[in-house]
Parts: sequence; C-alpha cells; structure tokens
Amino acid sequence: MVFLHSDIILPQQWLSDLDQALQWLEREDPAWGVIGTYGETRDDNGRGYIYSSGLGIMGKPFEQPAQIQTLDEIVLIFRKSTGLRFDLSLPNFHMYGTDICMAAQDAGRNNYAISAFCIHNTQPGLVLSEEFYESYWHVQKKWKKYLPIQTTCIRITRGNTAMYRRKIGEMYLRYCRPGKEFGGNRRPDVSQLMLDVEALLAQTGVGAPRSLGSPCEVNA
Repeated sequence: MVFLHSDIILPQQWLSDLDQALQWLEREDPAWGVIGTYGETRDDNGRGYIYSSGLGIMGKPFEQPAQIQTLDEIVLIFRKSTGLRFDLSLPNFHMYGTDICMAAQDAGRNNYAISAFCIHNTQPGLVLSEEFYESYWHVQKKWKKYLPIQTTCIRITRGNTAMYRRKIGEMYLRYCRPGKEFGGNRRPDVSQLMLDVEALLAQTGVGAPRSLGSPCEVNA
C-alpha cells in the first residue's frame, strides 16, 4: 500500500525505482516494515533523494535501501500483511509516519528510505502548529522506551531540549518577523515544475542525467 501526500509528484521512473528496492528487500530483509522516500536515522542523518520546494534537491541516488529510524509522511509504503496500522488515537494529522515506523520497530521490523526520486510541490513554513506539538507529546509518551526519536521535523527526547529550542525560534519568527516565508511556493504548473527540476538535476550534477517524463499514476 502506497500512501502519498497530495502535493507529491511521482516521475515515470518512480515505479521502476520502487520495484528495484522491493526486489532488494525481498532478498535481504523480507520482513521489512515501512519504506519511504525520505527518512532520518536516530543520529539525525537524512536518507533519501527528493526535490522539495524551498529546499531544492535533498540527498542523492543510492544503490540499496538505507535503514532509518523514521520516515517523512510525504510517501509511506507498507504491506497489509504486516498488521501495521495507523494510530487512530493520534490527536492530529501529524507524526503518523513517525508513529507507524516506531510500531514497525517495536514489532522487530526494519524501516528503510529508498532511492526513488520524487517531487514535493509544497508550501513550506517555518512555524509548526500547536496541533503538531500535541502529536509530539503523544508520540513521546507512547514510545518513550525508544527515545530519542529523530524525525524529519524535530528530535523527540526525554528532556525536550530540541523542542523548546525550536519553539523559542518560532516565537521570534511569529512576533519579530511575521509573515516571513521559507522561500518556496507550491507551483500550479506541474509540467513546468518537472522541467525545471530536470534542469536543476542536470545543472547540479546530482545523479545521472535523465528525463523525468510525465507524472506516473498510482492508486493510493
């Protein structure tokens, strides 16, 4: 089952990249838990290969799935047969990727980021909502035996140092620099966005030059 955010664009090659990763996992770790396109290790080392508005190209191609602690919710993939399910008690629409990765780990399964390039056509912001922090407390309490937990947005710890540091920074932005944008905007013209990302890939030399083609279709 493939779960996507509505602002994710999958190039034509994405399905073949996914198939290649699945074949490797079937050989090396058939009991895998959750896979996705961008994740974090416990030591804050990002793994993945994507383009995100405001951030540009993140990561670079890699040959085989990389084991991580948590995955970003932009793309989450797991099998129904594993018994993994999203936690309906989460208070808001945040941290469900972190939660299901921890559930997989708790069941003895490994989670992986895969090299399957995609585009996150997002509208980023610097200030997280209060709903996000409600989910933070939920995950911290539920998975306290695995702390610290590194997510793509924040580090969850017993002492909450990273969380309070971030909230102080957000207070500065909210009251001293209101209205400041992160530097990226959601693009309405997907075809042109794909051409621009293709040109950026060629310009930066990240990975082998290739045509992204048109977006592929996935029943999600």
